[in-house]
Amino acid sequence: MDKLEKPRGGRPRAFDPGRALDAAMHLFWEHGYEATSLAMLREAMGLTPPQIYNAFTDKETLFRKALERYHQTEIGFALEALSAPVSTGEAIRLLLLGAAEAYSRPGKPGGCLFVSGALATSPQAQAIADELKGYRKASEAAIAARLVAGKAAGDLPEELSAESLAKYIAGVMNGMSIQARDGASVEELRDLAEAALAALPAGAKNQGHDSKTERHTGPLPGV
Repeated sequence: MDKLEKPRGGRPRAFDPGRALDAAMHLFWEHGYEATSLAMLREAMGLTPPQIYNAFTDKETLFRKALERYHQTEIGFALEALSAPVSTGEAIRLLLLGAAEAYSRPGKPGGCLFVSGALATSPQAQAIADELKGYRKASEAAIAARLVAGKAAGDLPEELSAESLAKYIAGVMNGMSIQARDGASVEELRDLAEAALAALPAGAKNQGHDSKTERHTGPLPGV
């Protein structure tokens, strides 16, 4: 585990922890956990080694805090889609199209930090890879819970496997993240999302949206 240089005394200058954490989050998001060096973090955060050590202890702790920050600030689209008072098919559509927008926002790294942060790591960083896997599994579980609720409400076929469909949807989102990292535009990601929606089983598709004209023919929440 990378240890940051310990303080050597003296009074550290004041800094904004939230702004510093945002800088670290964007750096990890862009380069991944292991490729982000301590020197890069110090420069991006604008802090001295003692300040970073006092606030975050070490690189692993800093990354975990960056993940929490990402969860708090960057995945609102998913939370809104899964809790929206709409049909299950419409909620899935909002989720995938929301991902297309979120993964290609101007001025931010492409894709999802939970996907690109540490897909391949050395044995020394296995705990970090496991942490990210936990976030991805939690997202998949949230999708499955929404599908189970849809079945209970009668807008999904009873025989449909919520767990299998949740894996499919999560897999599509992971693929969209990788495509965004490779430079896919928001339009290309929307096309990918629409193709995935068209492949959903009967009963899981939204019937209130015309994807060709981009006109909503049914009520939608404000997202």
